[in-house]
Amino acid sequence: MSRIGLPAIAIAALALCSLGPARAQPAWPQRPVRLVVAFAPAGPADIVARLLASQLQEKWGQNVIVENRAGGGGNVGAQVVSRADPDGYTVLVSTSAFSVNLTLYDKPGYALSDFHTAAVATSSPNILVGSLDRQENTLRDYIESAKTQNLSYGSAGIGTTPHLTGELIFRIMNKVDVRHVPFTGAAPAVTATMGGQVPLAWVALPGAFEQVKSKTVKGIAIATARRIPELPDVPTVNESGIGDIEAVSVVAFYMPAKTPMDVVEKFNADVNAIIKSGVLDKGFAAAGAFPMQLNQREADAFVEGEAKKWGDVIKAAGVKAE
Repeated sequence: MSRIGLPAIAIAALALCSLGPARAQPAWPQRPVRLVVAFAPAGPADIVARLLASQLQEKWGQNVIVENRAGGGGNVGAQVVSRADPDGYTVLVSTSAFSVNLTLYDKPGYALSDFHTAAVATSSPNILVGSLDRQENTLRDYIESAKTQNLSYGSAGIGTTPHLTGELIFRIMNKVDVRHVPFTGAAPAVTATMGGQVPLAWVALPGAFEQVKSKTVKGIAIATARRIPELPDVPTVNESGIGDIEAVSVVAFYMPAKTPMDVVEKFNADVNAIIKSGVLDKGFAAAGAFPMQLNQREADAFVEGEAKKWGDVIKAAGVKAE
């Protein structure tokens, strides 16, 4: 019988046979995964990355390598990963600078659309601390003083979320001119407050936690929805009569936008499973960080919201990168 005479169903069957058995894609990861930290060693992003790397390595049976690519306020690391192969083997680890820099810099070298947020691992609330030699005790006290006095506040640097929290509360919401004094980190800003060189400092909680606990600085207000059990005497910004504000500094993980979604979601699920287990609770607490568990869509939405929120503050306050 000629081929032309074959029934259509037989021809289709022959065609399927000629293709051979389908090959399943190997489960990810099949080789070492590189976590590119956008900041120097020993900072929040580096600490969280290394804590999770050890657990992911055990879970996957693959090496997880932490590589620090600092520079440009976090922009260099983001640029490196945005250009990496979108195969899940190169992951960015950054702080809230990832969201802030999109507006803070004219040309950050990357866009939100270049990435999927693979996981948001931890957050640290921003806290306002004050010098002991000042008579003011509340955030409202300082706002009233700023109307007649020259006040200033320190932070870990221009464009950090604590700096932007200060601009939002003082300049935008209450129309008072409290001068920003940028330091090279949270520790120098808090030390300057202890010594009275600046009356106030907005910092992420890890930078002032021990000093507030030991009462070497005043805990004026914390930018959380409710008081935290670790510092029960520090009121929230809302309790201070300013408004319902939540302002945090986060550590999050990002993959290039064209990475297969099953890989992004597996990374998210594995990180969340480790966090949920509680095995890293002590390590996070030592770094002053609170664990977060967002699914992949929630993580993307959170980062988009942070980019808009801080972008609006930067524009309204006229903040510029150095």
